[in-house]
Amino acid sequence: MSKSNIGLIGLAVMGENLVLNMESKGFRVAVYNRTTAVTDKFAENRAKGKNIVPCRTLEEFVGALDRPRKVQIMVKAGAPVDAVIAQLVPLLEAGDIIIDGGNSLWTDTQRREKSLREQGIHFFGVGVSGGEEGALKGPSIMPGGSAEGWKVLEPIYTKIAAVAEGEPCCRHMGTDGAGHYVKMVHNGIEYGDMQLICEAYAILQATVAPTAEEFAAIFSEWNHGDLDSFLIDITANIFGRKDALTGKPLVDVILDKAGQKGTGKWTVGHAVEMGVPLSVIGSAVEARILSSMKAERVEAAGVLPAPEPKNWSGDRQALVNAVRDALYASKIISYAQGFVQLGAASELYGWSLNFGDISSIWRGGCIIRARFLNRITEAYRSNPSLKNLILDPYFRDMIAKSQSNWRTAVQTAIEYGVAAPAFSAALSYYDSCRSARLPANLLQAQRDYFGAHTYERTDKPAGEFFHTEWFG
Repeated sequence: MSKSNIGLIGLAVMGENLVLNMESKGFRVAVYNRTTAVTDKFAENRAKGKNIVPCRTLEEFVGALDRPRKVQIMVKAGAPVDAVIAQLVPLLEAGDIIIDGGNSLWTDTQRREKSLREQGIHFFGVGVSGGEEGALKGPSIMPGGSAEGWKVLEPIYTKIAAVAEGEPCCRHMGTDGAGHYVKMVHNGIEYGDMQLICEAYAILQATVAPTAEEFAAIFSEWNHGDLDSFLIDITANIFGRKDALTGKPLVDVILDKAGQKGTGKWTVGHAVEMGVPLSVIGSAVEARILSSMKAERVEAAGVLPAPEPKNWSGDRQALVNAVRDALYASKIISYAQGFVQLGAASELYGWSLNFGDISSIWRGGCIIRARFLNRITEAYRSNPSLKNLILDPYFRDMIAKSQSNWRTAVQTAIEYGVAAPAFSAALSYYDSCRSARLPANLLQAQRDYFGAHTYERTDKPAGEFFHTEWFG
């Protein structure tokens, strides 16, 4: 019997769908799951009649693979990944490749890659985005690992990835943890996108109060313009869904408590560690945390004063347009901050991340796929050394056109007492970036006053520091 081209361990939904994707593209795939019953069920149902080899032991699984062996792990991040690696290593040989396709912390990937490299085994941390459907039909794939190992994996991953503008949504990101880091920032940007959409909904709901059907129409219309994206599309669909139990719009009976799995927190935490502003994604993470405090919010709502309620008396369509423009401008800022973070990490770890490649593979398959990413790809391919996305001529012009409406939307949120932390954070970041002088001069005076931290002067060369005896 011929050997399998690749093997996969972990037959949860993502694992199963990736296996079926690989098989549909002409690859023979060996599969293994710790619980044999799961393997048997897959073999008897979804894998039946396909070029998929179910294995009941790790020894059988490894023996079913051609060399160099390629093993993709799809198990929960953390200790389970280390446990599977420990079981695999004694069965592998130099030149074989282990791939972690989960959402692992990039520092864990770096540690594993270093350890396995010393044993002659390649280790790849591969970000996979697109959810269950993407895994089955073509995800966005972000591989990080050795150039030598990538030569072996490239024919498989570029064939199973989504395709956008004629290009596979898969590029080699760089060494060790680069793939998982890019996927982490992707997830952080996803947090930002979702929060911005929710704030657009909240402002309109508090002012012109569209019905669910009207919201569906608004988001559907936006999806035919510059905001065309997977998330805007599904948002329109969400507003069109009725609850089977009550007949009400389903969105209105869903409890306002958001969950999260941790990648957003990782993104923000490392940005702070590197000294990179990440205010939009940070606001999105905080908004999820605040949403989870439902009981506290309900209690506070009964005692904390709010602005006097009032009805909207202005131009309804003008406000809808203002919120749309604010959403687009804020989205630009969120992505700009995300790419600044990627640049800082690339320099820190020596990854040489290619921003044009990154934005291009996010155009298809993944959750944040959007028309907008074509513009980002163009920006970085025309100017690979672009320091900040907002300095690109197209995005600079779009912000200029949107700026008045952006401010109107934020002012309206404040006036009506609507929490819009991500909209506000994005605008504050923009205003800070365009300010040649910030009030940090006063801050430095304060620091010098209480802690003798010194300051530089506007009338002296940079790098000269001074201290004032404030108590004299």
